[in-house]
Amino acid sequence: MKSSFFSFGLVLGAVTLLTACTGYHQYAKEHDHYIPGLGEIMAQSADRHAKLWFAGLARNWELAAYEVDELREGFEDAAKYHRTHKQIKQPIPELISQYMDQPLAGLEEAIKDNDSRAFTNNYDSLTEGCNACHQATEFGFNRVTHPSFNPFANQAFGTSN
Repeated sequence: MKSSFFSFGLVLGAVTLLTACTGYHQYAKEHDHYIPGLGEIMAQSADRHAKLWFAGLARNWELAAYEVDELREGFEDAAKYHRTHKQIKQPIPELISQYMDQPLAGLEEAIKDNDSRAFTNNYDSLTEGCNACHQATEFGFNRVTHPSFNPFANQAFGTSN
């Protein structure tokens, strides 16, 4: 009796697990076509831009390098998933290359060299590139600046925090 009850429990558990996995697989399959909107990608880029600033101020070069890489990935996603957008006449990949490639490369070099002055200059170039792109695409109302306060209270930016 105990053995058959135990066997029944194992079978019931296995069936439940398989059903759950099949249900998750079906859910994932139905939602694998989700593409974040350009606004969502740019909002995430704004967060990365701010985090990059605080990492550079703290001379946390490892975190700064990570944030530059994340910015690049976000811009790659924007170019991949949004080749065009609303009234923008120039293809998004061209705009990203035109306005972002040089400032990001400059930031990567400054970070590699642990050069705070070059970091600040290239960060300013990145910010100017964002604003120039927004102006060129009739999104000039979206103006990017240096962060004036740290909105990320749950993240330590220094290397010894």
